[in-house]
Amino acid sequence: MKVLAPQHKGELLINQLRNLSDMDLLPLIASFGIIALAELGDKTQVTVMCLSANKRAKTVFIGAILAFALVNGISALIGGTIAAFIPTRWIGIGSGIAFLAFGAYSLLSKSEEVKVNNRSMNIAHSFSLIALMELGDKTQLSVIALAAEYDAPLTVFIGVMLALALVTAIGIVVGTIISRYIPMKYVKIGSSIVFMVFGVLFLWAAVTGIKLL
Repeated sequence: MKVLAPQHKGELLINQLRNLSDMDLLPLIASFGIIALAELGDKTQVTVMCLSANKRAKTVFIGAILAFALVNGISALIGGTIAAFIPTRWIGIGSGIAFLAFGAYSLLSKSEEVKVNNRSMNIAHSFSLIALMELGDKTQLSVIALAAEYDAPLTVFIGVMLALALVTAIGIVVGTIISRYIPMKYVKIGSSIVFMVFGVLFLWAAVTGIKLL
């Protein structure tokens, strides 16, 4: 094993610092700022809040981040969008049906406590809802535009994921606080209504072409 002399170590460190200083951080900063502002109070954050109000925060966060990474990663790194290969109408119909189904299931479910052995199911639940919501959403379109504008897909992707992680964490904290002060019965009813309202709006947009979200 080759051991570097102190002088060589110092030169290596200086070169690494120079490389960092040469890196253009504008795409990262711009992506982070634009996506963070766009997602605050957005329907995706509301969905995260509703999910975390009656599910474990860790599973919601993992599912959401995986969904964000898949949808926006494809958009940033490949420069394309899944929505380009699937008609927007069918994405809207699929999203509407999924949200109505999850809302109805949550409303009719008798269990009011999160089961530890359903961790994988909770992650899949969060992943599917967030992924469907992000397909063709303004966030995905923004990622494509930012990656094309700066010609730096990896840097844009990092900025976007940092912003989405922050917004998701805020949504989870708010949802957890809500669940502490409001009886689970009412939390379930409220989150179920939100899911079903989103489902109806998605179906409406798919059928009429008029987006209300």
